[in-house]
Amino acid sequence: MSARKHAGPATDHPAVPQPSFAEQARTLMHLGRVGSLSTLSRQQPGYPFGSVMPYGLDGRGRPILLISTMAMHTQNVRADPRTSLLVTPPAVTTDPLGAARLTLIGNTAVVPSQESAEARGFYLARHPHSQYWVDFEDFAFYRMEVVDLYYVGGFGVMGWVPAPEYERAQPDPLAEDADEITRHMNVDHAEALVLLARAFAGMDSQTASMTAVDRLGFNLRLQTRDGARGARIAFLREVRNAGETRDVLVEMVKQARSQAE
Repeated sequence: MSARKHAGPATDHPAVPQPSFAEQARTLMHLGRVGSLSTLSRQQPGYPFGSVMPYGLDGRGRPILLISTMAMHTQNVRADPRTSLLVTPPAVTTDPLGAARLTLIGNTAVVPSQESAEARGFYLARHPHSQYWVDFEDFAFYRMEVVDLYYVGGFGVMGWVPAPEYERAQPDPLAEDADEITRHMNVDHAEALVLLARAFAGMDSQTASMTAVDRLGFNLRLQTRDGARGARIAFLREVRNAGETRDVLVEMVKQARSQAE
């Protein structure tokens, strides 16, 4: 099992279910398109060399890279395959250290010729504009064989993720809809979020905003008398799409209102 560390005081309340670090890592990689690739420099041996790196993903979550022989990082990889790839959320945030991020560590090498067509499909599905140079002679597909991963979910939430767990995991089914769900709840149902926090997390707040949502529940940022607090609330049942999420949230709000009466 991957190690987990959570900030904050100990509590007698049972932990609220949430996706594993492996699933959260796969979700972040699924949503992302560009990372920061670190290779070992040939120019200055032993020093890391960072590059902006668009990536695709194969069925096991392994990064697929399309790089030119003229690029310095390609020359570094060909001399030493040991690499890392840092991926952060695609959305701009004013609090980057509070956002999730993932570092993959592995060995990067050219994709075998018999697998290049499949790699091409994976890559172009995410970067269709690359069709204009994908067939240039100096470009080739490379793939990172992941050895280990380190996931950070925000302040005090972090842990190593074994590569086999990551490769077996799947992105959260709400990944593509999460931003719209959170926007809708924060814009149109802010008062309902305050009710949900009181009924299901036992926390009174002046305001509440949804910061994340997944198949098992959602996270809230609350403004309480004691300052800003965070809360995790489990859904009444696991959801698989935006429609099921809407239905269960409506049901939970009804329960919260009945408790408040």
